[in-house]
Amino acid sequence: MCGITGLFAFNEIGRMQAIHMHKATEVIAHRGPNASDVYSSHFVHLGHRRLSIIDLSEGANQPMHDASGRYTIVFNGEIYNYQEIKEQLKNKGVNFVTSSDTEVLLYAYIHYGKECINLFHGFFGFAIYDNEDNSLFIARDRMGIKPLLYSIDEDKVVFGSEMISLLQFGIEKEVDPTSIFQLLQLTYIPTPDSVFKNIKKLPQGHYMFIKGKEVSIEPYYQLKKQCISPLNLTYEEAQEELLKVMDASIKERMVSDVPLGAFLSGGIDSSAVVAMASKHTEQLQTFSIGYKDEPLFDETHYAELVAKKYNTDHTAFKLTPDDFYNHLFGMLDSYAEPFADASALAVNILCRETKKKVTVALSGDGADEMFAGYNKHLGEWKSRNQGILAKVIKAGLPLLKQLPQSRNSALGNKFRQAIKFGEGLKLSPQERYWFQCCWRDTETTRSLLSLDFKKQIDESAFLQRKAQLTQHINGEGINDVLFSDLDGLLVNDMLHKVDSMSMLNSLEVRVPFLDHRVVEFAMRLPSEYKIHGNMKKRILQDAFKPLLPEELYKRPKHGFEVPLMNGYKTALRSWVNEMLDKDFVANQGVFDVNYTESLKNTIFNSSNYDQNQVWSILVLQNWWKKYNPSLNKA
Repeated sequence: MCGITGLFAFNEIGRMQAIHMHKATEVIAHRGPNASDVYSSHFVHLGHRRLSIIDLSEGANQPMHDASGRYTIVFNGEIYNYQEIKEQLKNKGVNFVTSSDTEVLLYAYIHYGKECINLFHGFFGFAIYDNEDNSLFIARDRMGIKPLLYSIDEDKVVFGSEMISLLQFGIEKEVDPTSIFQLLQLTYIPTPDSVFKNIKKLPQGHYMFIKGKEVSIEPYYQLKKQCISPLNLTYEEAQEELLKVMDASIKERMVSDVPLGAFLSGGIDSSAVVAMASKHTEQLQTFSIGYKDEPLFDETHYAELVAKKYNTDHTAFKLTPDDFYNHLFGMLDSYAEPFADASALAVNILCRETKKKVTVALSGDGADEMFAGYNKHLGEWKSRNQGILAKVIKAGLPLLKQLPQSRNSALGNKFRQAIKFGEGLKLSPQERYWFQCCWRDTETTRSLLSLDFKKQIDESAFLQRKAQLTQHINGEGINDVLFSDLDGLLVNDMLHKVDSMSMLNSLEVRVPFLDHRVVEFAMRLPSEYKIHGNMKKRILQDAFKPLLPEELYKRPKHGFEVPLMNGYKTALRSWVNEMLDKDFVANQGVFDVNYTESLKNTIFNSSNYDQNQVWSILVLQNWWKKYNPSLNKA
């Protein structure tokens, strides 16, 4: 895993931006501390930072060229089946000079063209330049595990693994108010848009092809089209097949020339990965994170049960609130686009500590989105199959709203969930899905904004973006919700969080559940195999039950929550005051000053608020101060 960046100039004006190539490469040094280089021709320039995983020799450094010198590649990711593809290419007469997957990818493109992508098992963002016909091929993996951003104007195309690279090329930092509006509702800005009007994210399963001055972006993989025909398997047969496809995926992801371990939260997903990975190595190293002073959020006991069962070399990091506060600002400073999932704080520390022992870690990400593991999935199933409980909650909603709501207490969180469930019952399936995705509903979000900023939101664009995120919802079964989560929540929140935090710490994270063959298998299963009654992730739980400690099945699911509320009042108080300073807010022009003044009072004198809603505002304000973007005030 690495970091890439590049420039394709259309003219001499665009070519002048090549003076920024080394800086654009250097600012992503955290993604690849082992080697760095830049390739330059007249109009095309490619930069690479290397985190060595496969073939640690200097010969595998990038940018890499083919034997003729015609083709040049920069590549971020891993191709797990590269040995198989390598044998096919050898039969075509290719002589390889390294044992890297990069060289295999390069020659696969030379021999198969754009269709080479369909051969790859893995995750990637790469660019290949053909200097004879002056073309550049850029691609992002099927599931969007690896990021790729770009900017196009009349003089050039620039691209990279992170937005910070693109900003080195002098791109105007003009804020997209509609994106900010989305951020404050979702905690992230969905693909293909970004916080800046002239920077976009290449969607998962897409490629960009540039030749001369022509630029095209096309899909090469669409998950839903791969899952049209349902699988005709009994529930028992489906369980057996799930174990087979997962074992194959994990086995592929165990290949590494550097130390490899696994995250182990104590939940079903990561425990399942550890159970299978342990079969393919002598002693797996595992890592978990917990909270010394917050038993509601601490799950290390369950992780230790799994570690003991499989005799892993286990390390549990027990954190205090000060651990979060001490690493908070370094993490925030790494965001070139505001991102407000607070659990990134914990993921950052987990990755930092894990990196001290291994360079590659397996993760259970993706299972919740494929197998219906979130509380909102159970809520949606109950909304579509209304029983007595749904009717009682709907009737009692006015009373429930009077009760304290908080993610920081078990009872308060139950009240919060019940209220959100009751409010959702009033809505259509599409509107309910959007409501469940949002941490703050649309009209509430609008109410905290300044009058001028509200005028700048493109309402038509907002509705189009919302429709894109809800396009799969049809109100039948639960798979429509899962397709939507895979397209939206997973790519823009979960995978972005893991990539940004792991690469900030030069750690590669592999996600076996997101092998495209596993995903296609899961999404062709009937909804009732995934959720039924009060059981979420039904088939995943049942298939792995013989392999996991019984105690894991008697515990509630916890998210990767981070205790922040007390910090707002104590260690972070001065920062909160700075971010919500009256003069700063007024000059910035995003929020209603009366709202932010009231919010400060609530934060410092109450506990009856959602810490994550506050976090999204503080993250945006911190980013704004760092990047000082332009905003066309009405």
